[in-house]
Amino acid sequence: MSSVQPSHSELVGALYRDHRGWLLAWLRRNVACASRAEDLSQDTFVRLLGRAELHEPREPRAFLVAIAKGLLFDYFRRAALEQAYLTELMLIPQSEHPSPEAQQLILEDLKAIDRLLGKLSSKARAAFLHSRLDGMGHAEIAQRLGVSVPRVRQYLAQGIRQCYIALYGQPL
Repeated sequence: MSSVQPSHSELVGALYRDHRGWLLAWLRRNVACASRAEDLSQDTFVRLLGRAELHEPREPRAFLVAIAKGLLFDYFRRAALEQAYLTELMLIPQSEHPSPEAQQLILEDLKAIDRLLGKLSSKARAAFLHSRLDGMGHAEIAQRLGVSVPRVRQYLAQGIRQCYIALYGQPL
């Protein structure tokens, strides 16, 4: 093996050329929709291109699957979020439904909030969701998570900050 490390784009190109077909077959086994598998395959390599630094992996297929699994998880989480929104929308009278354009904007905002909440620790995310979706109080959340009430307040502040960033594009 040469001691010269290939350039970033050369490395991604080699991974694409050598393993794209295999990754696509793996994704097709894990996703019911062939076009979704194709999109996830492409997104995997786009993610690699977007990395600031990339070293040649010892196990290229395991490396690509790890990235694809993250994208797959994100896809399923966003699909579940969209389904939950549509289910809730069905509970209100048709005359009160937002326009299709407004519904799309709401979904995009929900997805942005979901992405940013995904950056929180699991406890901070759980605290925020228990508070906002389940209506639980600080003491109840603290007991459920095994943390102090002041810690719950910190977690909620982190969640609110992430939502603010999602909606307004900048920190408070």
